[in-house]
Amino acid sequence: MAKKDKETVKEDKNGTSDISKSKAKREQRKKEVAREKQRRRTAKIIGGVAAAAVVAVIAAAVGQNVYLSSMRTTPSDDFSAGLTADGRIEGVNVGDALTLVDYANIVIPADEVRATDEEVEGDINATLQSHREASTDETLEIKDGDTVNIDYVGTIDGVAFEGGDSNGAGYDLTIGSGSFIDDFEQQLIGHSPGEELTVEATFPENYRNDDTVAGKDASFAVTINSITVTPEFTDEFVAKNFSEEGFSTAEAYRASVEDRFYEQHLEDYLADYIIENSTVKSYPSDYLKQLRAITKYNDESMLASYNQMFSSYGMTAYENLWDMMGEDINDELSYEKDLRERAKETAKTAMVYQAIYEDAGLTIDLDAAIAELSETYGEEYMADMRATQGDGYLAQAQIQEAVMDYLMARYKTE
Repeated sequence: MAKKDKETVKEDKNGTSDISKSKAKREQRKKEVAREKQRRRTAKIIGGVAAAAVVAVIAAAVGQNVYLSSMRTTPSDDFSAGLTADGRIEGVNVGDALTLVDYANIVIPADEVRATDEEVEGDINATLQSHREASTDETLEIKDGDTVNIDYVGTIDGVAFEGGDSNGAGYDLTIGSGSFIDDFEQQLIGHSPGEELTVEATFPENYRNDDTVAGKDASFAVTINSITVTPEFTDEFVAKNFSEEGFSTAEAYRASVEDRFYEQHLEDYLADYIIENSTVKSYPSDYLKQLRAITKYNDESMLASYNQMFSSYGMTAYENLWDMMGEDINDELSYEKDLRERAKETAKTAMVYQAIYEDAGLTIDLDAAIAELSETYGEEYMADMRATQGDGYLAQAQIQEAVMDYLMARYKTE
């Protein structure tokens, strides 16, 4: 075997050999340099990626802010801007700007506009409820669910207590509501107006944290003043309450309710139909911009109204506009996008109604309309409306009303 190089190899006490110390150091240094180069190279790559990500985030944020700034709508309360004095959209030939529905040949599905039994019965029951009266008829007996008027004086161990006396003012109580303690209300069942009775009841142990009555037995001297009675839907009831409207029988009144719901359904159907079956070819950009401004003004007014109402309870309803707009609108950008969609819907409606108005040769008399509205709402109110909203806006509303009257007259069946 060849002689080993003394400078590179030596034997240890066990007869094994190692790389010389100097060579080992050189090899170790090479490894360290290689690792350092790899570390720097990796750091450079990661740093570059991170820097690029930061730049991208900043750029996106700046870009969105710039984009949002360009989109942000300035509210306006100039309701008549973009409209002529007679209520038409300025500088727009609506006949060319949309494909108008064939409004002269609409087929009305009877099932969709007919009044339902539930609607009619619900309306009549609401009318009966609004005509309920307190009765002192001594032949009546209190039932669960009845509303009664009572007076009472409560005592504990023969001594009157605070809040236990109606002071002769009468108190309206609905039996079964749980408004009074223990089974107070149930003990009135079966009794009649004019009766006086004693009701025994026990206050809850934790009653309003009031130690003076909590957990104690009380005795109430009760006088039943009246029972609220819901009238029956009869000819007599209708003649008594609706003769001035021209009704003398229950059958005639029911027919009027059915007709009212029919007209409501028909109007809703026609309004939806003419919009859904017309197609806008081009929107007037200036008018759209103004509609966005008006819509945002209305939104801000609503927000202020909500917050004013809630502030009386020490609360804030909404912090900003998009908070009150629904789940899909959660920031200013989505609000502005929604604002544009709503403006398009409003513009389309205005264009369709104006197109039918012009095509059908309809006319309006704004002064006559305002005079009629003044009789209903008062001259001062209408003068303020005219000053704040302008003739163009009011005339546009009259155009839409004229179109709907025209369509209703055309399609309403007797």
